[in-house]
Amino acid sequence: MKLITKRRAFLALTAALVVVVAGGAYAYFTTSGTGTGTASVGSSTAVTLHATVTGSLYPGTSSPVSFTVDNPSSGKQRVGTITLSSITVDASHSECSTVITGGNPDFAMPAVAVNATFANGNGQVVTPAGSLTMNETGVNQDKCQGATLTLHLTDN
Repeated sequence: MKLITKRRAFLALTAALVVVVAGGAYAYFTTSGTGTGTASVGSSTAVTLHATVTGSLYPGTSSPVSFTVDNPSSGKQRVGTITLSSITVDASHSECSTVITGGNPDFAMPAVAVNATFANGNGQVVTPAGSLTMNETGVNQDKCQGATLTLHLTDN
């Protein structure tokens, strides 16, 4: 019988150790677990609507109204329907009637369904456009001649 040399014994021991370590490297336990995470959701910020009426109004006529929106929020915000909530006039035409409700309103603008989202930014064009009408009310509307109208708009 051959004698085992120190060198052969060392190599055999090293090889056995490599096999044990390699087997240990691939061994693992399976388990399940749970965890939590956090996130922050931003808040809406009111958009600002701007209206521009093209041309002058006369009793019984309509003029196109274009809109832009300013969105100061970091995220996208939706504009639903733009409605005319009121009209005010400049100080020198304070007797101009600007009724927009009831059976015989002085002015009218049908609601404008936009239903679009707008990213952060100012002066973004809104479509579709609207139409402002100065109704023929059957009464003298001379007090409105030359008036500057301010349209007050809402979005829902």
